[in-house]
Amino acid sequence: MLDFTLPEVGEGITSGTVIGVLVKVGDTITANQDLLEVETDKASLPVPAPCDGVVRAILVNEGDEVDIGAVVMRIEESGSGAASAPAPAEEKKPEAKKAPAPAPAAPAPAPTSAPQPAAAAAQTATVSARTPLPNHAIPAQGDVAASPAVRRLARELGINLSQVPGTGPGGRISKDDVKAFTKQIVLSGGGAVKQTKPLPDFTKFGAVKREKMSKIRQVTKDHMAHCWETIPHVTQFDKADVTDLDKYRKEVSTPERKITVTSFLIKVLADALKEFPQFNCSIDTDSNEIIFKQYVNIGVAVDTPNGLLVPVLRDVDQKGIVAITDDLTGVAQKARDRKVLPNDLQGGSITVTNLGGIGGHAFTPIVNWPEVSILGVSRGGFEPTWNGDKFEPRLKLPLCLSYDHRIIDGADAARFLRFICTALEQKIEVT
Repeated sequence: MLDFTLPEVGEGITSGTVIGVLVKVGDTITANQDLLEVETDKASLPVPAPCDGVVRAILVNEGDEVDIGAVVMRIEESGSGAASAPAPAEEKKPEAKKAPAPAPAAPAPAPTSAPQPAAAAAQTATVSARTPLPNHAIPAQGDVAASPAVRRLARELGINLSQVPGTGPGGRISKDDVKAFTKQIVLSGGGAVKQTKPLPDFTKFGAVKREKMSKIRQVTKDHMAHCWETIPHVTQFDKADVTDLDKYRKEVSTPERKITVTSFLIKVLADALKEFPQFNCSIDTDSNEIIFKQYVNIGVAVDTPNGLLVPVLRDVDQKGIVAITDDLTGVAQKARDRKVLPNDLQGGSITVTNLGGIGGHAFTPIVNWPEVSILGVSRGGFEPTWNGDKFEPRLKLPLCLSYDHRIIDGADAARFLRFICTALEQKIEVT
């Protein structure tokens, strides 16, 4: 009998919410057949069967939050000689993580006893960001007693192990120690933003309906709050004359491959990031270092029925317009079909968010930390433009560049955006 555990589905993911159980006890299954659908912080993913066999026990229900590595099913492998044996009696399912109870209307009185070691350490620990930088920027863990798995968990959470009190023999640090330390940081104000005042009782004014946020929406909520609190935002506005570009775009598009302005924007952005490397970096506030990225990966915000996702196009500086268009079409469809993998959403240099298909003439996008800039695109429109002799209608595309003022000065932002506008006004060959 095989104890089938929830496999690792991506770096930094420690648990997932079961949103679909696709088989039932007694079903005959084949290797790679989807057994569960799990929603993580990043996306929704199918969980395939590891082998041929028969499902003998299902230990999770829809809605359960399950840790990576927890047993979710028991499978009798084909060829074990007992395929016709009756299914065992229902086994006790692992207790699912419960959502935390709502916060009380008034804060509880402070305890009079001395804080526990983990809480005391958390009160003095310095946490420079609520979401960790990618692993290359996590502070060094020091010479501490901890297993590789514990060290990995600490890196993923952005925790310095030298600050974590160990409860094992000789002060050895366990996963529970790291989780307890992280929890204390969250409770002391170092985690997701909490309401400073209790909500009013809306039922006094009329009927209401409560709806649980999806995992993606919860992550978006916390991540956007972190981006806004961490980064001093400034937004620069400009317009590009895309009259000739739009005509050329229509000429080279085909029914099988529609080339959009976004494809040209991504190509131009790749050139701009090489010309202005301070836009292709991240800030490590712990070491006061700038991490300049030697790659050019561009994230594209995709509006999906399940919330906003930002899949990343890789190495766009090495691709032509046709390849970028195909990549863009592919990742956008994967996002809408909830088929993106965690790795598809990581490693961006800058993000593009295009609302031109919906409307509006300008907006102020929020920088997608740990990136330092984001380019917003609004709906283009014809404007009378003086050509030296008379006014003529020209198609102008509004661009909105938000940037991290800690690393990018206003003059640099103006030059960066003007570089993009000038490039869009020149002919970009489709290759």
